[in-house]
Amino acid sequence: MSAPAPLAKKKLQVTGVVQGVGFRPFVYRLAKLHHLAGWVCNTSNCVEIEVEGPPVALEAFIRQLGTEAPALARIDSVVAAEAEPQGHEGFAILDSRALTGTEALIPPDVAACEDCLAEVKHPADRRHRYPFTNCTNCGPRFTIIEAVPYDRSHTTMARFAMCPRCRAEYQDPEDRRFHAEPTACPACGPRVWLEDGDRRLDGDAALKAAARLLRDGKIVAVKGLGGFHLAADARNEAAVAALRERKGRVAKPFALMVRDLAEAERLCLLGDREKSLLLSPERPIVLVPRREPGPIAVSVAPGNKYLGLLLPYTPLHFLLLALSPPALVMTSGNLSEEPLVHVNEEARERLGGLADAFLFHDRDIHVPCDDSVVRPAAGGAVIPIRRARGYVPQSLPLPLKAPQVILGVGAEQKNTFCLAWDRTALLSQHLGDLDSAETFDYYRLAVAHFQALSRKEPEVLAYDLHPLYLSTRYALEHSGKLLVGVQHHHAHLAACLAENGRADKVIGLALDGTGYGPDGTVWGGEILVSGLQDFVRVGRLAQVRLPGGEAAVRDPRRLAAAYLYAMFEEGWQAAAAPLNLGFAPLEEGILARQFTGGLNSPLTSSAGRLFDAVAAALNICRRRTYEGQPAVELEMLALPEEKGCYPVALREEGSLLILDTVALFREVLKDYLAGADPARVATRFHNSLAHLLAAACLKVRERTGLNVCALSGGVFQNARLFTLLKRLLEDAGFEVLYHRLTPPNDGCISLGQAAVSAARLGGRRET
Repeated sequence: MSAPAPLAKKKLQVTGVVQGVGFRPFVYRLAKLHHLAGWVCNTSNCVEIEVEGPPVALEAFIRQLGTEAPALARIDSVVAAEAEPQGHEGFAILDSRALTGTEALIPPDVAACEDCLAEVKHPADRRHRYPFTNCTNCGPRFTIIEAVPYDRSHTTMARFAMCPRCRAEYQDPEDRRFHAEPTACPACGPRVWLEDGDRRLDGDAALKAAARLLRDGKIVAVKGLGGFHLAADARNEAAVAALRERKGRVAKPFALMVRDLAEAERLCLLGDREKSLLLSPERPIVLVPRREPGPIAVSVAPGNKYLGLLLPYTPLHFLLLALSPPALVMTSGNLSEEPLVHVNEEARERLGGLADAFLFHDRDIHVPCDDSVVRPAAGGAVIPIRRARGYVPQSLPLPLKAPQVILGVGAEQKNTFCLAWDRTALLSQHLGDLDSAETFDYYRLAVAHFQALSRKEPEVLAYDLHPLYLSTRYALEHSGKLLVGVQHHHAHLAACLAENGRADKVIGLALDGTGYGPDGTVWGGEILVSGLQDFVRVGRLAQVRLPGGEAAVRDPRRLAAAYLYAMFEEGWQAAAAPLNLGFAPLEEGILARQFTGGLNSPLTSSAGRLFDAVAAALNICRRRTYEGQPAVELEMLALPEEKGCYPVALREEGSLLILDTVALFREVLKDYLAGADPARVATRFHNSLAHLLAAACLKVRERTGLNVCALSGGVFQNARLFTLLKRLLEDAGFEVLYHRLTPPNDGCISLGQAAVSAARLGGRRET
C-alpha cells in the first residue's frame, strides 16, 4: 500500500470588504471543491480561515481566494501562517467572534440584484411583490448596521425573527441567502403601509394607493433605504411646483427616479458610460443631457440642460415605479438645508406640511444616507458630486502610513469627516452643510458611530483654519488631542493627491468659492506648489472686494459691481448703468462705501465669485437661490461649437503669478455690450479661463520643473471647464491628477486633512 499523501495546514487572515458580501459561503464552497478540511469565521477585524489538506490543493485554494472572490468583495490582504495539520475532516462555518481593539470594513448598500427582482416578479414565488426581498448579493448593509461584526443581531433586522423557511436558507452554505443578514419574506419580515390622513392601507394595497396618489398629482413621502424621499409626478408641472413651494427649494434641480433604462433613454441622451453608471450596483444619480423637447415639467430643473436620473434600487422602488408615472421626482425628505429624515415619527412631524401621504415601512434605518451623484465628462472622466449611498463606507487607501489614528473633521459645506489609520481612510457619507443645530447634532452622532464601527479612537484631529466653521469648533473642543490645522485649499489638493496614491509635489489648481486665507483674504482661485506636508502659493486670480461678505455670495450682482470697481474705481456706477443691475440708490451708496473703505468687504481671489460676477453681468443669474447656481446656469448656456477666446494675460507681483481675471471680465463686458449673444460670451469666458489657467501652469513648470498638475475645488464640477483645461494640460505634456473617488468640492476636504496630518506626523510610504 502506498503511503497517504502528506498534509499541510494554513491559518489565514483576510482583510478588506469581506463581510456581508457572500465571502464565507464562497470560502466554504472553495474548500469543498478542493476537498480541504477546516473552518471559516467572521471576526470584528477580518475573516479568519484554518484549512488543511494536500499542499497542492492548499495552494490552489489560496490562489482562488484572490482571483474568484464574490463581485462585491474587496480583498486588501491575505496573511498566511503555517500550522501543524491535525487530520480533521469536513469544513465548517463558525459563529462570528468580536475581538478587542480591531476593526472590520463594512460593505455599502447594494442595489437589488436580478435574481431577487425575478423572485419579486414571479407570481408563484413566495416573495412575489415583497418590497424587502434581498440576498447575499444585494440589499441594505451600511444603513442598518449598529455594530461589528456584521451579523443580523447587530443590525436593525434583529427584531424580525426568521420564519423556518428563511432560517433554512440563512443556514445553508449552498443557498444564495446564506448569512444574508437582512433576509426576510412576507411571513416574517418588515412590512409596508400607507398613511393618507385617517386612512391606512397595508402591503400591496399601500403600494397601489401610493402610485394612484402620484398619478393624481399628490406628493408622497416614501421611506427608502437610507431615508425618506419626497416623490411627485415629474411630468406634472403643478405637482412639482407645489413640491418646490412646500420644500422651500426655489430653483435647485430635482433628481428623477425613472422606471427603467428605456424611460431614461426617452428623456435623456445616454452613451454606454451613462448606461453603465445607471445600472451599476451603486445606483447613483447620474447627471445626463436632456432631450429637447421633452415631457418633464419645467420646474424639475429650471435653467439646466441636464437631468439627474437614477434607476430604482430596492424592490419597493421597482414595485412603486411599475404602477406610478414612469418618472418621479425623488428628492431628499427634508426641508431645504435640514438633515435627511429617516425615522417614521420624525417624518410625521417634520414632513407633515410637505407630503400629502406617507409610504412607511418598519425596517429601521440606523444610518441615514443620501443618494450619491456623479457627472460624466468628455474623455471618459466621471466627476463625483456627492459620495454617499452605494459608495460609503468603502475605504480609500492612504499614500502614507498614518502613525496615529486621525480624524479629519471636514469643512462647513458639503461636510464629510474622515477616520484614518495605517494606510486606511474611512470617509463618511455626505452630511450636508453644518449651518444648523440639527445637522451639527447629527454630525456628532455620525462621528461616534464611525468610531464605534471601526473601533478607532482618534488621537489627532485635523481641522480647517476658518475659525467659525462648526467642524473647526468641534475639533477645538478636544483640547486633550493633538490638533492639526490645515489650510482649506491645501486640503483640497492633498485629497486629490491621496486618492491618486501620490505624495510628491505637484502644481495644484484649487478653484472654489471660499476658503480661509492665511493672509487675511478670502482665497478661492489658487495655484499652489503642493505636496502632502506643505505648500507654497505661487499664483492666484486677481483680487476684488467681496462687498458684504456672505451677502455678496447670495447676491451675484454685488460681484459684478466689485469687478466693475476693480476696473473703474470711482467710475464703477456709470460703467454699471448699461447692465441695469437693479441696485436701489441706498444699495449703491452702501456698496460705494464698502469698496472705498473695505468695511466687511475682504479681498478675494475666488474663482467661484468670478463666475458669479460674469453670470450677473450677462443677466443670466442675478439671484442665487442655491450654492453654485450662477456658475451652473452660465455653463448651461455655453455652446459646444464655440472655440473663441478673449485676450488673456499673466502678470507678476513679486514672486506671485497673477491671472488677470479683471481684464478677462473687461473683455466679457465689451463683447456683451457690443451685442454679442450671451451664450457665445459665456462660452468664450469658459474657453478663456481654461487657456489662462493652462498658461499659468506652463509658467510654473518653467520655474519649478514640475510636470504634474492636480485639479481640485468645486469649480471643477463644471464639466466644460474641467474637460477643456484637462485637454490643454495634457496636450502640453502634463500628467493631470483629478478626482475619481471623492468629489472635487468640499466633500473631499476631510480626506485631505487626514492625508496632510499623516504626512506632518512622519507618515511613511512603505507599509
